[in-house]
Amino acid sequence: MREFRFAFKQTLPIFFTYLFIGIAFGILMSDAGYSLWLTTASAVFIYAGSMQLVMVPMMTSGASLVTLAIMTFFINARHIFYGIGLIEKFRRMGWRRPYMIMSLTDETFSILCSVKYDEGIDEDRAAFLIALLNHLYWIFGCFAGACAGQFLRFDMQGIEFSATAFFLVVVINQWQQHRSKIPFITAAVCALAFYLLLGRDAFLVPSLAASLFVLMILRRPVEEKEGTCHE
Repeated sequence: MREFRFAFKQTLPIFFTYLFIGIAFGILMSDAGYSLWLTTASAVFIYAGSMQLVMVPMMTSGASLVTLAIMTFFINARHIFYGIGLIEKFRRMGWRRPYMIMSLTDETFSILCSVKYDEGIDEDRAAFLIALLNHLYWIFGCFAGACAGQFLRFDMQGIEFSATAFFLVVVINQWQQHRSKIPFITAAVCALAFYLLLGRDAFLVPSLAASLFVLMILRRPVEEKEGTCHE
């Protein structure tokens, strides 16, 4: 019980973030014609907030599963680097390890790297509850949004802009919080270059791939500027 209270206190701010973003996703899915249960299942098994928002317009526009898979990999490739910093912590968590890997979002990673555990707290159990609560917040938000989309009748015109707005807020927030601007400059240059070369319909995947490649090369100066999370 101590671990649960501790985890709830650490994750409460995430609840409000996930609630409103999840509601937007649920409404988007409902507006696109997907059922309440399919929306909820996607929140349970996909759990990639930014990609889920991108996924809806891509599916409605007829994007293939291969394209979706490639996009998912590049958008969430940063989690590979998150995991490197938490390998030892997850390794000692036994049966919880697969779930901790699957549920490692930006917010969960941030909490696990900065949290100061109270004396007498089982750290592994508390970390697991932090990840689980964040996941449940996201599921609840998506479910609430799907319910609103299914049962409340209102004009949803323009709701698809929530995905664009979400990414703009994320970019601004990350720019303010991080010392190193290399990732932002890299992404901007790659996106602009491939947009000019390939056009709006084909630039996204190549620009993501190029950004990932460049950032792998520049990983050390970025880490030196930011500091890393080691367990």
